[in-house]
Amino acid sequence: MPPTSNTGERSIFNRYQLRRRMSVVLREISPNIRSIRPPRYTALSVRAAQIREELRQVRFIYSSLDFLHHLIKTNRSSTCVFVQGVKKPYTELIDVTWGDPQGAGLKPLTFARQVLAACLYPKLLNNERLPADVRQRAEGLLHECHGGSVGSYTDLPGIPQVARQISEFISRRDGGVPSDPDHILISPGSQWALQVHEKYTAMYKFKQLYCGGGGVRSGVLTPQPSYSLSVMSVVGLGGVPVPYQLWEEQGWEVQVEELNRALEAAEGECDPVALYVINPGNPSGHVQRRKSIQDVIKFASEKRLFLLADEVYQDCIYKENIEFLSYKRVLAEMGPPFCDTVELASFHSASKGLLGEYVCGFRGGYVELVNMDPAVMKHVFTIFSKDNAPTPGQIALSVMASPPQPGDPSYPLYRTEKQQMQTLIKDNVRKVHEVLNSLPGVSSHPVEGGAFAFPRIDLPPKAIQKAKDLGMEPDIFYCLRLLEDAGLFFTPGCEYGQKDGTYHVRYAKKRFHFMNDFS
Repeated sequence: MPPTSNTGERSIFNRYQLRRRMSVVLREISPNIRSIRPPRYTALSVRAAQIREELRQVRFIYSSLDFLHHLIKTNRSSTCVFVQGVKKPYTELIDVTWGDPQGAGLKPLTFARQVLAACLYPKLLNNERLPADVRQRAEGLLHECHGGSVGSYTDLPGIPQVARQISEFISRRDGGVPSDPDHILISPGSQWALQVHEKYTAMYKFKQLYCGGGGVRSGVLTPQPSYSLSVMSVVGLGGVPVPYQLWEEQGWEVQVEELNRALEAAEGECDPVALYVINPGNPSGHVQRRKSIQDVIKFASEKRLFLLADEVYQDCIYKENIEFLSYKRVLAEMGPPFCDTVELASFHSASKGLLGEYVCGFRGGYVELVNMDPAVMKHVFTIFSKDNAPTPGQIALSVMASPPQPGDPSYPLYRTEKQQMQTLIKDNVRKVHEVLNSLPGVSSHPVEGGAFAFPRIDLPPKAIQKAKDLGMEPDIFYCLRLLEDAGLFFTPGCEYGQKDGTYHVRYAKKRFHFMNDFS
């Protein structure tokens, strides 16, 4: 019988009984999942949410006082309850941590939304106000959906028409290099959780099962700085991230010498099987040149590493006279033996375009597999088939891969909206660079592409010591002061990996409508 006279003992007994009833307890969770380190900036996110609520309460008080004043003037009685807020030197918290163009206020392209609307509500196909090419595109997509409805299941590889359009898009982008739609896998976007839903996580899982063996874990060479969720995905699948440092002094260049150093450092720790590259860089904002890509391909060929090319920001090129070159194109143009032997997975997303027309919320992405053993590819398709992309996300991919062309009814408006968006974002990028380099203690390389800037912050010794006394990384302390004193929510550079003794912050370039206030 459990004890009943002592309240403390009864409480302990009840907790013990509760644990016995639980089907899963902490010790039973995979050690790979337990080893995932939560983001270091979690405390910043919590504090940002608190400040938003404090500002909301202050606005409520002021609006309530105005209303009360109106009641007094009109001799009406009422009872008002006020919630105490906290007055700040600012009235709005500006979050620049997300690379979400539409969340930043960019309007979607009309053509994209018209096609999506017609697919979601087919009665619009009878509306003559919709351009003919919009109705034709929507009818074609619905024809390939079971039952003519986007609410039905699609084929496991995705809508066939969308795969063909992506293949044609890749060939146009790469100067005529052939692309096989049967080698394209459509996925639920580039930010889908931490496991197989993320754009390259399934590929990591495949490499671990295919190449890893015995008790030695598989390793993935990952750049520093890089997007933190990609590293978390490797860890969650039991792999080992093998960091290589981008050369900041040379515009975040990838150095073969550093790749060799990272590979040597991994000896005895893991079996490196893949090399992960981000082009354009996130958060570094660099764009790789042809020579750099060739060097990486040669390195991967020599070390027999599978190349994972994250190219989701390929449409985000800002600097004049710089062209995005895909790893697939450079590989094909290098000729034998490289073009026939180097294994490559190239990733793109409908969410990350420069123009912001392909909304992040619809979740659509793809991976193209190059030089993969057909027998192995069969199993990769099986992995992807469990996580088929939502139909609206596939429609967004269709619009991205096959936009209106000259002569189409929608083309004049599409071209005008596109040019306006390009001008707006490039102006924002220019302002970011000018303002950053005018601030004391802040330096930034010219932003060439991508969605983020990653400037270096020279912190004074007293600030560094103060952060250490508080048990914080110095750049987290810096971001906390920005949050509290200026209402600006930045992400600390330690979250992405940075050279020892340096400090950075990351923020989205597309949200800088307030840069004029800084200058």
